[in-house]
Amino acid sequence: MRTTLKIVLPLIVSVAVVSLLFAGYQVRTEKRNLRGDLSRRAEILGDSLQETVEPLLDHGPTKNLQRLVARFGQREHLKGVAVYDAEGTAIAITSGLPSEFQKRPSVATRAAQQDAGYGEFLTMDSSAAADQKDVGPMHIFALPLHRDGQAAGTLVLFHDTSYIDVQVRHTLRDALLNAAIQTLLISGLAIVLVRWTFTAPLARTAKWLRTLRTGQTDAPPMTPQGEIFDQLHQEVTHLAKDLNAARATAEEEARLRNSNVSIWTAERLRVSLRSKLQEKPLFVVSNREPYLNAYNEKSHAIESIVPASGVVTAIEPVLVACDGTWIAHGSGSADREVSDAHDHQRVPPERPSYTLRRVWLSNEEEKGYYQGFANEGLWPLCHIAHTRPVFRPEDWVHYQRVNRRFADAVLQEMEGTESPILLAQDYHFALLPRMVKEARADARVAIFWHIPWPNPEVFGICPWQRELVDGLLGADLIGFHIQSHCNNFLATVDRAVEALTEWDRFAVNRQGHVTRVRPYPISVAFAENGHAINETRNAGEERAALCGELGVEGSLLGVGVDRVDYTKGIIERFRGIEHFLDLYPAYQHRFTFVQIGSPSRAEIDRYRLFLEEVSAEADRINARFQAGRWKPIVLLKKHHSHEEITRYYRAASVCLVTSLHDGMNLVAKEFVAAREDERGVLMLSTFAGAAHELPDALLVNPYDVQQMAEAIHRALEMPEEEQARRMQQMRTNVREHNVYRWAAHLLSDLTEIRIDAPERLEVPQIP
Repeated sequence: MRTTLKIVLPLIVSVAVVSLLFAGYQVRTEKRNLRGDLSRRAEILGDSLQETVEPLLDHGPTKNLQRLVARFGQREHLKGVAVYDAEGTAIAITSGLPSEFQKRPSVATRAAQQDAGYGEFLTMDSSAAADQKDVGPMHIFALPLHRDGQAAGTLVLFHDTSYIDVQVRHTLRDALLNAAIQTLLISGLAIVLVRWTFTAPLARTAKWLRTLRTGQTDAPPMTPQGEIFDQLHQEVTHLAKDLNAARATAEEEARLRNSNVSIWTAERLRVSLRSKLQEKPLFVVSNREPYLNAYNEKSHAIESIVPASGVVTAIEPVLVACDGTWIAHGSGSADREVSDAHDHQRVPPERPSYTLRRVWLSNEEEKGYYQGFANEGLWPLCHIAHTRPVFRPEDWVHYQRVNRRFADAVLQEMEGTESPILLAQDYHFALLPRMVKEARADARVAIFWHIPWPNPEVFGICPWQRELVDGLLGADLIGFHIQSHCNNFLATVDRAVEALTEWDRFAVNRQGHVTRVRPYPISVAFAENGHAINETRNAGEERAALCGELGVEGSLLGVGVDRVDYTKGIIERFRGIEHFLDLYPAYQHRFTFVQIGSPSRAEIDRYRLFLEEVSAEADRINARFQAGRWKPIVLLKKHHSHEEITRYYRAASVCLVTSLHDGMNLVAKEFVAAREDERGVLMLSTFAGAAHELPDALLVNPYDVQQMAEAIHRALEMPEEEQARRMQQMRTNVREHNVYRWAAHLLSDLTEIRIDAPERLEVPQIP
């Protein structure tokens, strides 16, 4: 019904407005006609009386003149007649007229002055009637009287116009009634016709498409005959056939071509995992939730927000395919409002396909587990970015407690599921695999470590390294981005715990349980067939548009996209740009670098201070070089949507990814995926995991300012042919090794692990 009203409401409003305008026109026309008719009758009557009255003026006030005035005063709507002498005194007047008209009215004065007939309509609020209390609405018509060719007086006719107002009101009433009836009849008929011929057939078609999308096959709905619906029915039928064909093709491809050659897509991932999971649900646990709910600051309405995360992009298609469960920290201000009594919410909100289970943490727990141990301890420890890790006993207590809370939630969700499959995410849950495995030995457990794993000497700084390694070894499969991180982990195992490390097959046997360690380079979803913003603009046009929006001038644009984190090499990047402008002053006033820096973890002092350092460094460099509307660095300290960032990717001549240490860094791959024009240069730190997959980027040491400056110059001077060759090779790599392939390989390896007969290898005794 709402759709019908949306369609019909403009028609209802239009009919009502037109009817009201027509009613107003009728009323105005009726009033004008009535007044015009009265004016003409007054003129005719005045002319006839003028010929009769003028001969009687010779005798002054006489009974004959008074009788004449009284006789004509009896006519319809004529309120009275008066004759005034040249001085304006009434010499004959109808008895019914108010005493105010014993003196000549202003209308008569104007007629005498103009020596011609003059008429005027008077109302209660008109200036002419302002001093006449007993005068109602009337029309006054005056004619000058002559004697021997000289002005001798004035003849005035007074008509009562109240009947005009009455008739106008009747006309208005009838017009409004007609307008209301017409509006109701037309609107009712329109609603019936729209529902019968438009919305009902569309609703049936939408229902049919919904069943096709879910894999069911029903007969197409009957639609009305007509040019539009014939075309719609034809196109929808073709779409249904194509959808069925695509589904069949994807299923066949997933069955027969489960290899690295073909491109992985979300649909192929769903089909592949559906068969491998064998109708079993998948359980995912992460600190970040895929959908959070927050109150809008202005309207206070609840909004659903999808955090920017490659993990969400990779894992969600799998959960949708198997109706799985995602366990995460409920961090949104309105999360409790949308969760049920069991802390569940079906997501995505617009098409619920899997379950989100939220775990609630107090501010103290979040501060100790997340801000403290995870991000002030493990994060700087693993990244080796020259920020000293801080390990507090109280943070460790919270980390253990929160891992237990999440493990209990996972076990609760697993109840009733035989041989469940769990995928844990990142350094927040190093203890969770052991906790789950001890309670559910039949579960297949994997954890993916998204950040680097340092060498054993560095990891040995952590006072609880043994507990962390033991917790991770509770998993059946541990994934890292690159092989060197796997090597570092196995070396750490050798030093931290008693276990048999099988370097030949990258596995660890601890107390009879085997944990496999594998590299799975994460990636991005590669958009095919052009999904970029403003596709009609080329890079130069987009660059000009962005510079205009930023209020700067520049013919060359560089871009960096990062959380404001000390591991991302932002300050080193700025200093490289400064040195570049010193070495190559010709690029001053031409090259502008835009740093999109999303503030991160502002509750931690190190991050808050680093944001201030980044801002101060940008201001210092701008103060050196800025001239007019040009400045070398534009720092945007706020979160940007993926669509906004894509515009900068497409416009940039060079993208700088200068991490001091990074597990992968998906910005490099996002930039490559966005460059459908096969132009632009990626400048990439050798300390980012992405450098192992994208050798066609310009690889740099972010600590070497001279090398950074030379690389920027080389990027800006690179011929288009070389840019295209490098970008084509990188795009092929990212397309083939996308995020769906990452998820497929990781989960495929996990599902193939046998847990019914665990391997038990004895640790050899040293004599």
